[in-house]
Amino acid sequence: MSLLDELRYPSTRLSKFLILGSLLLIFILLVAGGTAGVLLYRILAPTSTTTDLTPDSLLGRPTVVQFTVPGVGEREGWFFPGLRGAPVIILCHGYKSQRGDVLTLATPLQENQFNVFVFDFGGHGKSSGSTTLGPRETREVLAAIAAMGQRKDVDGNRIGLWGANVGGYAALAAAEADRRVRAIAVESVYDEPMVFLRTEVEHSGAGSMPIIYPLLRFFFQMEQLPYRGGGTLSSRLSSLAMVPKLFIALRENPALAEATLQLFNAAPAPREQWVMPKASYLAMSNEEKRAYENYVVTFFLRNLPPLTKGRQ
Repeated sequence: MSLLDELRYPSTRLSKFLILGSLLLIFILLVAGGTAGVLLYRILAPTSTTTDLTPDSLLGRPTVVQFTVPGVGEREGWFFPGLRGAPVIILCHGYKSQRGDVLTLATPLQENQFNVFVFDFGGHGKSSGSTTLGPRETREVLAAIAAMGQRKDVDGNRIGLWGANVGGYAALAAAEADRRVRAIAVESVYDEPMVFLRTEVEHSGAGSMPIIYPLLRFFFQMEQLPYRGGGTLSSRLSSLAMVPKLFIALRENPALAEATLQLFNAAPAPREQWVMPKASYLAMSNEEKRAYENYVVTFFLRNLPPLTKGRQ
């Protein structure tokens, strides 16, 4: 009897067992693959908050700025004017957040004469698409830097960046690539997107599933293929040897707090770290937010003053 006939009409108990086992394995892989695919989609296409705020309804006289992200498309941001010719601080919101959530940080920066720019990453707020957990967001930050660098009312060669988790990764990666960034503050940042993916999988409860996570990791690696080749953030930190850096770790998210402190330890001077008890800026009380904002504003005032000696 041929092998094909044996598979079609199994005549022995062993053959039947092997066929049933193979069918069961295929079924398990299909279910696990489908589950991993759905979970990855939910992570990369998150439900983020939106806002009905418009520039006309905001204090600080913001204006709408359109800019193009190469290979991605158009983005819209709000520019809050500070002192003419002063640096601009670009605020990079976090995962499942949007530009409206960081306006409370934009206000004290503007009050201290900084120009401020905020925008929505892809898949967040009013920007369509999905997230890559950092690589494509880096391109968006670089495009925002280029747009701000062309303005005549700011010092385009003295740009500051602030970012949280995904925004922090993008801000740090952009700072490594563009020398116009002269100071950077990052919160809950990580060395590579897989680290943040793991934290989101853990939050979903699927991190302990022996089959689903390896499949999800594989699918994510395929998703990241267009952005491979840049290396980890830590491998490029030497390019920031002269740039003041603030690393903010939030204790209530131990995995990201550890990742942040690892990057701090790998970073060249000048550098500083600050550890807070909360898990995110949005989770802080009003008093904690004020302390956070004061710390960040003071960092930029000290390292990127709106008035340089030549202009005072």
